[in-house]
Amino acid sequence: MKRKFWNWVRNEGEPAVLVLNGEISDETWFGDEVTPKLFKSELDKCQGDIAVWINSPGGDVFAAAQIYNMLMDYPHNVTVKIDGLAASAASVIAMAGTEVQMSPVAMMMIHNPMTVAIGDSAEMQKAISMLDEVKESIMNAYEIKTGLTRARISHLMDAESWFNAKKAVELGFADTILFSDNAEETGKDQDLEAVMFSRKAVTNSLLSKLMPEKKTGTPIEQLEKRLSLLAH
Repeated sequence: MKRKFWNWVRNEGEPAVLVLNGEISDETWFGDEVTPKLFKSELDKCQGDIAVWINSPGGDVFAAAQIYNMLMDYPHNVTVKIDGLAASAASVIAMAGTEVQMSPVAMMMIHNPMTVAIGDSAEMQKAISMLDEVKESIMNAYEIKTGLTRARISHLMDAESWFNAKKAVELGFADTILFSDNAEETGKDQDLEAVMFSRKAVTNSLLSKLMPEKKTGTPIEQLEKRLSLLAH
């Protein structure tokens, strides 16, 4: 039997814990996806403060938006704890936390929304317009949490930006680093180096190393001219 994405842990007197692993989807295909319907059924059973552990590569942005709204509307504190990866749509869900905590070995990734479209140029233009609107809606969640300008957020999404825990705290995507002795000072005087990189930069760097160096030599025109002189 496949394990469902959710796993409520209830210890009396302590906040309920939701372990959220796997891909985010609008419906169940393999039995282990994160779906709004399953999420709501579990969230409705809970009372008081909760903690949500996230380890997800992302998935359907609209399903993630529903889960984000559920957590934002939840009447008690929601502590989001990222223990592995909160990428793409999963990073949107993370923004609903009253407090967002990241493991020192966790990563967060934000990027532009993507889709698959088939049709003529008019259909392609519709898809582009739709993606633009989806990006604006995602930016709303990031802006509310981080306080960064929309231009800065847009640039980070364009580059497909990856943050380690300290960089996420510096930018406002997270509040503290898990397992820190002085959580309230997270982001200050920590041994963990703040790291951010983009897929675009990594790809360009790799391509520059793979591309052969430009060879210097005598132009072919000059060689042909010299050969013609030798022939005389």
